[in-house]
Amino acid sequence: MDPAAICIRPATPQDGLHIAKLGQIAGHGIPDFLWEQAAEPDQSPMDVGIARATSTSSSFSYRNSFLAEVNGEIAGLLIAYPLPDPPEVVDLSEVPALLHPLIELEQRVPGSYYINILATYPQFQNQGIGSRLLEHADAVAADMKCPKLSLQVFEQNQDAVRFYLREGFQVFAQKPAVPHPCYPYTGDILLMTKQSNLP
Repeated sequence: MDPAAICIRPATPQDGLHIAKLGQIAGHGIPDFLWEQAAEPDQSPMDVGIARATSTSSSFSYRNSFLAEVNGEIAGLLIAYPLPDPPEVVDLSEVPALLHPLIELEQRVPGSYYINILATYPQFQNQGIGSRLLEHADAVAADMKCPKLSLQVFEQNQDAVRFYLREGFQVFAQKPAVPHPCYPYTGDILLMTKQSNLP
């Protein structure tokens, strides 16, 4: 696909359903598990995901989201934001164990522009949309004076690992994943980084 056909725009609260759906795709079961834990009796996990996507109180928010559109149709999502420097102090006893290695790796790259979510709908995969979203992330990181971009990926998700390597990311650190029935992966979680295009 011609990159010029892909339009990147900031998300709005009205995009909450797409943000939640694409977050599900990228999260490989983790968002569903967390949203189910947080759901009230009259809520579905998707209801929780949409509520979080449309709020301003968490990182999983439209405020940190950019959507890729092709001919006016939403095709992909980027959620990214600068990590605090110094890192925030997190009491791991208060969060589910499966998040512990993710939080610990995240704290290894303070001040980086952290790519929390990168996803496309299945019908738009392998059409250059992920690469276009990463280009946008690089531009935003430079504007925000972040020296590097960072992201995490399961090492067993080999297609994603190869994609990020092709895009210039390298493995910076890794930690064993906590086995959990909500996702299919074991092995390590990789923290990958790339220098931003700061002038």
